[in-house]
Amino acid sequence: MEQTIDRSAAIRSLTYGSLRLETRYLLSPLAGFTNLPFRRVCRELGGVGLATTDLVSARGLLEGSRKSLQLIETCPQDRPFAVQIFGREPNVMRDAARFLAERGVDSIDINMGCPVDRITKGGAGSAMMCSRDTVSLVRTVVEAVDLPVTVKMRLGWDAKQLTAPRFAREFEQVGAAAIAIHGRTREQGFSGQVDLDGIRAVVEAVEHIPVIGNGDVRNVEDAARMLNVTGCDGVSVGRGALANPWIFRQLEQWERTGRYDPPGTFDDRLELMQRQFKYLRDQVGADRGLRMFRKMAHWYLKGMRVRAARRHRFQLVKSLDEFEEAVAEVRREGPASGCRDGVLEDVHVPVPKGPVERW
Repeated sequence: MEQTIDRSAAIRSLTYGSLRLETRYLLSPLAGFTNLPFRRVCRELGGVGLATTDLVSARGLLEGSRKSLQLIETCPQDRPFAVQIFGREPNVMRDAARFLAERGVDSIDINMGCPVDRITKGGAGSAMMCSRDTVSLVRTVVEAVDLPVTVKMRLGWDAKQLTAPRFAREFEQVGAAAIAIHGRTREQGFSGQVDLDGIRAVVEAVEHIPVIGNGDVRNVEDAARMLNVTGCDGVSVGRGALANPWIFRQLEQWERTGRYDPPGTFDDRLELMQRQFKYLRDQVGADRGLRMFRKMAHWYLKGMRVRAARRHRFQLVKSLDEFEEAVAEVRREGPASGCRDGVLEDVHVPVPKGPVERW
């Protein structure tokens, strides 16, 4: 594929303090998806500079919550590896950071971006962008550990409270190693378009630390636009990776050569889906893995242009034998549209809609 995208902002290294990343293309935390099996397959395809867990309750970690501990599971291939924690109590966030440092994580990310009501009503997530105590909390976490601490946030709570540039500057002053910024406010949720000028304001607010742009990056063209318009130091991809796990490899190829390979074919995607399920089964067992994989299988199969009836079949499987039978049926039938051996049409991954208070 010939590359015609502007590469003027393409060549730049990325470090979080002393942690040097192989690329500046990052897998975003994505609730329910960026578990260890998905991180592993994205890394195996290539191009991932850093992968971060789904957001994890700091208090849950300290209380030994099974769900929280499972979210931070990793393996030698899952490096470098960051854990994103949420909470509003400085001492709890500090102790959770120390707990993670003892487990050998490479970086800790503080969530200030989650817009979901169950998180913000407790004063965490994007609600932290309304509190002056947030700077003190970040300082407490930074001073507690000898590894890079980063912050993921939104532009602000709403259009009248665009606090991200000020917070970014203050977080840098208390020792944050990087800022990741989603170019929307909490009030917007995922509606409208990402505000590239808003991200640029955050880039211009800091002096030395890297700023990572996030939001609406579905392909190489979107990432190039993010880099060139905002001047950000790296790009974090979430739902775009769910639709196309090859996107990190494509971005690395584009940066190195100006060209990039197409994403995987129908059969490539089917093999990747099976491999990810195997990793999940190894982690949590077959019965639980089958239940947990339904949501991910849906997006694999939709991206493969498998007809709806076949996709529904995967939502009903209850045993490994039924899973293998469903895979065999998909393999025999192939895509309902598009080319089995060539590039499939892009799949749109929807985002939550409606008022964020109802999510």
